[in-house]
Amino acid sequence: MPTSPPRSPRRIRDADGLTPRQREVLDFLRRWGREHGAPPTRQEIARAFGFRSPNAAEAHLRALQRKGMLELRDGSARGIRLRGAEPAELLQLPLVGRVAAGSPILAQEHVEAVYPADARWFARRPDYLLRVRGWSMRDAGIHDGDLVAVQAMCEARVGQIVVARLGDDVTIKRLQRDGAGWRLQAANPDFPDLVVAPGEPLTIEGVVVGLLRPHGWD
Repeated sequence: MPTSPPRSPRRIRDADGLTPRQREVLDFLRRWGREHGAPPTRQEIARAFGFRSPNAAEAHLRALQRKGMLELRDGSARGIRLRGAEPAELLQLPLVGRVAAGSPILAQEHVEAVYPADARWFARRPDYLLRVRGWSMRDAGIHDGDLVAVQAMCEARVGQIVVARLGDDVTIKRLQRDGAGWRLQAANPDFPDLVVAPGEPLTIEGVVVGLLRPHGWD
């Protein structure tokens, strides 16, 4: 009995018209935004999926834009805005540069600029951005020149990345217990931890709740 010729395989699509790969990219964008507080770059998408070049990531992003899943802002490395999320709340965050010894972090002379930022980029609502200097937190994904978003508070939990003041110095480290004292733990083996013995001055200025890279505003 004759049989019908086999049909050519067709790409399976979700009810919203996405291919499985497009769905994977969209889910990746959502996860990355929750974990990092900002959209990924094309290079970061390509690296995550094993694409040979950022052009493949760009092609997927353009396809998702055509299907109404996101908006792309040309000229910005992180100009990806997912649709269907809560309406944006635009924050005006002061960017703090080098902090003078003994003075408040948000003293007017420390504020280099004020940047608009979408509140949805961050795990919790930040109060200011602090410019990172050095590579002591490299393995936590915090690089020299990055801007960490900080929620101002005077207490933190063990294991959180904090902005801490030791005497006249302000540093970004992971807060850990060290016996009856504290350890400000670096995330780079080339840098020593800072041990704070009981009774030594240690002030928590805030907790890091997100990260931005300056080229995100290019």
